[in-house]
This record gives sequence, structure tokens and C-alpha cells, in this order.
Amino acid sequence: MRKLVFNVAVAAFLLLASGCSNSSHAKPATSQENNSGDKYQVNIDNFSFTPQTLSVPAGTKVTWINKDDVPHTVVSTSNAFTHSPALDTDASFSYNFTKPGTYEYYCSVHPKMVGKIVVR
Repeated sequence: MRKLVFNVAVAAFLLLASGCSNSSHAKPATSQENNSGDKYQVNIDNFSFTPQTLSVPAGTKVTWINKDDVPHTVVSTSNAFTHSPALDTDASFSYNFTKPGTYEYYCSVHPKMVGKIVVR
């Protein structure tokens, strides 16, 4: 009986371990331009937008994801695009940039946080 319990425990551990190692192969979202169809992403972390400047082709949807422990916003400096609501941790906001130009933005809660989207 002890051997059976031990074997079941070892099997369960191995299944869990192999499941965890497989999850490491998941493809992360990218913040760089990629022709494979990945979405364009700006991470909000450590009170900054990363990348601070992102270049995208016209018609691109850009998504901001708050990785900080405090709320942040995404607000256009010239009202060129709709602003986000307050984004809690792991919340996201997306906007589709259809026209070429330079779109500067900031966090209204922390105005020193600034970023830029360059649409070609």
C-alpha cells in the first residue's frame, strides 16, 4: 500500500512538473514590431511606459497593460485619441491608430510618466 501511495505521488509530481515546463514555451506578447501578427503592446511598470516610443504601421491596435501595483491611465496630450479609464493591476486598454502621425501620451495620475506612439 505504501508503495502504491508513493508511486501515485511521484506520478502526480511528474505530471505537474511537466505541465509547468510546457507553460514556459508560451509565446509572450511583444512590444516590438513583428510581422507575424502579434499585437503591439506597451507595458506600464515601475512608473514608466515600456517601450517609451513605439513605432507602428497605420491601422495598428496598440494595447497598454498595467503591470504596476497602482492604477495608471493613458491620456493623449492633444486629445488625439480616447483616453483610458484608470487601469488597475493587469488591466489593459487598447486603441486602433488609423492615421499616420506622432501621438504623445501620459498618465494623468502620474504626469511625469510619458510615452509616444509613432504611426507610419
